[in-house]
Amino acid sequence: MKNVIFKGCGTALITPFNEDGVDFEELRKLIDFQIFGGIDAIIICGTTGESSTMSTEEKKQVIKFAVQVANNRVPIIAGTGGNNTKSVIELSKYAEQVGANGLLIVTPYYNKTTQAGLVSHYSQIAQNTKLPIILYNVPSRTGINIEPATCLELSKVSNIVAIKEASGNISQIAEIANLCKDNLTIYSGNDDQTIPILSLGGLGVISVLSNLYPKFVHKMVYDYFSGDLKQALNAQLSSLKLIKALFCEVNPIPIKYAMQCAGFHPGILRLPLVELSEKGKEKVDLAMKHFSSLI
Repeated sequence: MKNVIFKGCGTALITPFNEDGVDFEELRKLIDFQIFGGIDAIIICGTTGESSTMSTEEKKQVIKFAVQVANNRVPIIAGTGGNNTKSVIELSKYAEQVGANGLLIVTPYYNKTTQAGLVSHYSQIAQNTKLPIILYNVPSRTGINIEPATCLELSKVSNIVAIKEASGNISQIAEIANLCKDNLTIYSGNDDQTIPILSLGGLGVISVLSNLYPKFVHKMVYDYFSGDLKQALNAQLSSLKLIKALFCEVNPIPIKYAMQCAGFHPGILRLPLVELSEKGKEKVDLAMKHFSSLI
C-alpha cells in the first residue's frame, strides 16, 4: 500500500475574500478552527476555495500562508489543478517548494482531453514533483470522467496515491476500488456519500460540510473505522438535509452564507458567483436549525 496523505476528514476550505483580495487574518482563523476541531487535513485552493477566480499569485500566497499557519499540525493539500499542464506543473512545484504535503489535481476542463490524454497529463505532473497526488474526478464541473481503467493505469505511478471521487457513481467507485486495490486510496468527494464510499474501502472524505462542523465529520468517519457502524450511519443520515441545503445552489455559495450565519467572516463571492438567493437562504437557515437540534 502506498503512503496515504491523510485518513479521515479533509476540509475543502473556503477562501475568505474582501474587496482588496484574500482576507488572510480570517483565513488564519478558519485554519485554526479546523485544526482545533480535530480535522485530519486541509485542502486549500480547491473548488470550494474558488480557485478558478484566483490569480496564480494569490494561489501561491494562500498555499504558502496555509502551510505556515498549519505549522505541521495537519497536512496541507494544495489544489493546483487546471487545464494547462505546464501551468499545473509550475504551481505544483511551487507548492512543494513552500512545504505543502500533497496536491489535489482536478481533471482538465473545457479543453477536456481523452483518457489517454489524462494519463499523459497526470503522468507529466507526477514526474515533476515528489509530492503525493490526489486525482480529482468531478465530471459535473469538468465535463470529463476518469474511467476505472484510467485510474488503474495512473495508480501505477508511484506518487499518484489517491482519488477524490465526486462522480456520484457508486458502481464506478466500486470498480475503481476493485481494480486499483491498495494502489489508489479513495476519498469521497460528496458529503452525502461518505459512509457508502467508506464501505467500499475508502479512507475518508474531502468535505464541504466540515467547514462548519469539523468535529462532527471527523467523528463520523472514525466511528466507522472503529466499528461503530450504527453511529456512523446515523450521523450520515442526520446530516443529509443540511448537506442538500449546502448544495441548493452552486458550491461554495451556500457554504459561505452558512459560515456567515455561524459567525465567521467569509466575505464576498467572486463573480460569476453571486450571493445566495432568498429561497436558498431560507433552505440553509432551516437546515442549520434542524441539524443543530440533532447534535
